[in-house]
Amino acid sequence: MKNIAIFASGNGTNAQRIIEYFIDSKNIKVSLVLSNKNDAYVLVRAKKFNILSVVFNRNEFYNTELILDKLKLNHIDFIVLAGFLWLIPHNILREFKGRIINIHPALLPKYGGKGMYGMNVHKTVIEANEKESGISIHYVNEKYDEGEIIFQVRCPVEKGETQDSLAEKIHKLEYEFFPKLIEQILTKSKIINN
Repeated sequence: MKNIAIFASGNGTNAQRIIEYFIDSKNIKVSLVLSNKNDAYVLVRAKKFNILSVVFNRNEFYNTELILDKLKLNHIDFIVLAGFLWLIPHNILREFKGRIINIHPALLPKYGGKGMYGMNVHKTVIEANEKESGISIHYVNEKYDEGEIIFQVRCPVEKGETQDSLAEKIHKLEYEFFPKLIEQILTKSKIINN
């Protein structure tokens, strides 16, 4: 059994989709949800599925071994960032090298980096008159959105597109492809890139 930890800072719709995707799996299980915000709705979602959750502050994350110890204690094999807005500290990056992935709501390497999340990304993509956007799933390193890209899928940016309408398209892609890609990585299946 492969145990996944999900880090999230907000609503947790991607986290819930991943939890539901693996709920009946014999091989993969979401075992832990971690958040840097004690009022993040992802914690409510985790509780609904009886998944252990951990809330931490900046000092605990960056200056102690607390979170790394929690990951080890729960036999975590793989980490998924699903709307988590902090850089991962070196101790966790070292311990989980090549086993941490993130999803980004645009086509990297454009429109990545600090501050490029949520509606900020969609607003920037639309203002740049891009003809397409999409999602990028990538390995995590010590910089925002600069890890090796594993998978991308695209969607058109229509004339008159709004931030909300583009966000809706991107969410559909995230919900469809993120859990499947996690499964492909953990089962060492061939990754089909669109």
